[in-house]
Amino acid sequence: MVSSKARHWLVTGLLLCSIVLPAQAEKADRFQKMEVESDQPGKVDLQNQIVVFNGNVVVSKGTMSIRAGRIEVRETPDGYHHATALGAPGALATFRQKREGVDEYIEGEAEKLEYDSKADTIRFTGKASVKRLRGKTVADEVSGAQITYDNTAELFTVAGGASAVTPGNPTGRVRAVLSPRQDSPAAAEAASAVPPGARR
Repeated sequence: MVSSKARHWLVTGLLLCSIVLPAQAEKADRFQKMEVESDQPGKVDLQNQIVVFNGNVVVSKGTMSIRAGRIEVRETPDGYHHATALGAPGALATFRQKREGVDEYIEGEAEKLEYDSKADTIRFTGKASVKRLRGKTVADEVSGAQITYDNTAELFTVAGGASAVTPGNPTGRVRAVLSPRQDSPAAAEAASAVPPGARR
């Protein structure tokens, strides 16, 4: 029989490695044009293929959107985009994207977001939190110092540390809250176990 302390460290170790959530984004988003707009004047450097915008920046690419205080977008020689977004003072940068074929969205926030269109990944760094929403209901949630979302592999990787410390997480540990897969026997059983007054 495994002690509760051993179970705790086993779970913590597993969370430090990776968490697989069903989270494939709209496939067509990867090939859409990237649009950037902001409140303040921006800089477009055609020679070096760099775009820098500040002030309530909104980046959109199909169903994907990033909102930040500042964003820098670089185009690689092979035509892909790498975007780095920073939150505004007192606010985090945010990300939202629809999942393929279902009424679900991936939403996340962090002090810094890094989007790589070639690898089809987004890295959330500093007070990072990512949620999968079924409609408006949170199905799964992951938080930590750094979260990497690999859309192609449908994989989240999360790590803890000092930059994960928030009022709700004073220890900076990684955390995941996972719901049963929708329309599964486990989800039906969980729904029937909820008292009627507690349902939303």
